[in-house]
Amino acid sequence: MKRIAGFLLLSVFWFACTDNNNQTARLNVMLTDAPGDYEEVNIDIQSVQVHGSDTTQNSGWTTLDVQSGVYDILKLTNGLDTLLATAELPAGRISQIRLILGENNSVKENGEIKSLKTPSAQQSGLKINLNAVLTEGITYTITLDFDAARSIVRKGNGGFNLKPVIRALEKATSGSIKGTITPLESAPAVFAIAGADTVATAYTDDAGRFILRSIPEGSYTVSFDPKTGYKPLQKEGVSVTLGNIADLGTVTIEKE
Repeated sequence: MKRIAGFLLLSVFWFACTDNNNQTARLNVMLTDAPGDYEEVNIDIQSVQVHGSDTTQNSGWTTLDVQSGVYDILKLTNGLDTLLATAELPAGRISQIRLILGENNSVKENGEIKSLKTPSAQQSGLKINLNAVLTEGITYTITLDFDAARSIVRKGNGGFNLKPVIRALEKATSGSIKGTITPLESAPAVFAIAGADTVATAYTDDAGRFILRSIPEGSYTVSFDPKTGYKPLQKEGVSVTLGNIADLGTVTIEKE
């Protein structure tokens, strides 16, 4: 069955645990298309893999399991895209993305559907080079831009080969706020607030550190709600910009 735009869920994470103490970033992988002169271009997507290294230089491939299916990428043009995977990954560097395709790839022209042959992609995957740095607490989007017109090669016998031309476009889509609380015993809950809305919540770790993750660009009030015996605190006008961490430094919570 043909799938036009599904929501493909990640089931294997690079790290099994992603609590507030881990140095992780959120990654969304999207698929879009530059249009081609065909009625349909159907791509059988089996999985997405990411090659990266964390801040301690541990490196390797991570498989982002997806719900397999055939996608007509010509439906993903003119600003439309679909989410392939989302995950919490270690802060660090991503050097490659590998897209694994199945055998059910086809093109429709003049009402006739013809098979697309992709022998190399089926065996080792399509490797797309990328030089992206993931900063702790930031959300990033990597968009795989599939160029349909350049990817389909017409053969002399009337058939078609698929030799994918794909660009990987990376951008930060959020910022974050971090700091350190003293004294440790105050152990406040920390909130990022915009107007009447609480955008993010965090708790301090054993060293008093906190990070409010994946916050949209804008100005926020950071509110600290400590344990009994300590005074609540608010910091107004904390500015968050895309791809950056607003560092509040050491925040002192006073006793009542």
